[in-house]
Amino acid sequence: MVCLTPGQAATHRGNARNDHELAAIRREEFAESCEILGIDRGVVLDYADGQLHRVELHRVVGEIIAHVREFRPHVMLSFGPDGGVTGHTDHTMASVVATLAFEWAGRINRYADQLGDGMEPHRVQKLYYSTANFVLPGRPPTSPPPITTVIQIGNYVETKIVAFAAHKTQAPVFPLVRDTILSRGPEEVFHLVGTSEPRSLAAETDFLEGVDLKA
Repeated sequence: MVCLTPGQAATHRGNARNDHELAAIRREEFAESCEILGIDRGVVLDYADGQLHRVELHRVVGEIIAHVREFRPHVMLSFGPDGGVTGHTDHTMASVVATLAFEWAGRINRYADQLGDGMEPHRVQKLYYSTANFVLPGRPPTSPPPITTVIQIGNYVETKIVAFAAHKTQAPVFPLVRDTILSRGPEEVFHLVGTSEPRSLAAETDFLEGVDLKA
């Protein structure tokens, strides 16, 4: 799991006295959340929170491609270009970066300087955007990607809530987050964006559907 910023420009800041302290606290919260979710590899990069639309795109895409080529995932998940239900500009830019990394990580003519010494191109087999079947009231409108994939998360709903709660600096928004999660039921919805092999679009209930795990 890769997070592009440490969140140092957040509105809700807990006891942090400055951006540096907040970044350090939020890195700890991110690590705790990853542990709760069973994610054994969490990375927080150092791009400025709230300013991803101002970052040189080539640089940040290259950094994500290096992670993709080193980790070699079968599937990638990201926000959609709508920026998620909040429409956050950083979420939108995360989508742009992830999409380019998905498309380019497998090409020898993209970031060729990374290749060699054990680093090779890697084609991720599927890319998904998170999406939703609702919008948040009182916010600028978003246009969420259509739902193609419904994942049943069952008993993991409570785990998801606990993982959010690990971000203690964000406590003021917990009631809204918790109520929103509980109101949606035991499902997560996604949009299949791209595949390494051409195929017709069909409804899915599993990210690994059609994935070659030996690749």
